[in-house]
Amino acid sequence: MYFAILDGYEAITDFMARGGDVLWVIAILLVVKWSLIFERIWYLHSTHSKRVKQTLAAWAGRTDTRSWRAHQIRNMMISEVSLDLRSTLPMIEALVVVCPLLGLLGTVTGMIEVFFVMALTGGGDAKSMAGGVSKATIPTMAGMVGALSGIFAYNWLKHRVDRDLALLEDNLA
Repeated sequence: MYFAILDGYEAITDFMARGGDVLWVIAILLVVKWSLIFERIWYLHSTHSKRVKQTLAAWAGRTDTRSWRAHQIRNMMISEVSLDLRSTLPMIEALVVVCPLLGLLGTVTGMIEVFFVMALTGGGDAKSMAGGVSKATIPTMAGMVGALSGIFAYNWLKHRVDRDLALLEDNLA
């Protein structure tokens, strides 16, 4: 068990070293993004349902549900729930957008290293250029994988939030 963990750690550190410094930035960004995604999922399955029950109970406890003032209070209740539900979605979306851009930054820095090696060796030494090529391709791949996985999670969350808000609006009608 210990050796498997040690081998996994060595494989990850080797991968990160081959990808360059930009890969560390992408990794930190992915940890933040997935932490926010899991926080939203946890919120949806725990706190949100309690919040909806409280809102529905507050609306059901009102005697006046037909006046202009009651409709404004209903809109306020829906807006409060909406703000809570959507609080981190813009940050998740921004992090999804930044992932491929950081991958592109890794590509550029890796290619700069390749051109530097080509200038020093005259362009004929493929082995010495391999380090720069891996620093160019690995961050690109990591940025794209991070963006694609984030897009799927973001779209699922957005769909779930929109559906829950529509259900709340229907129940408060």
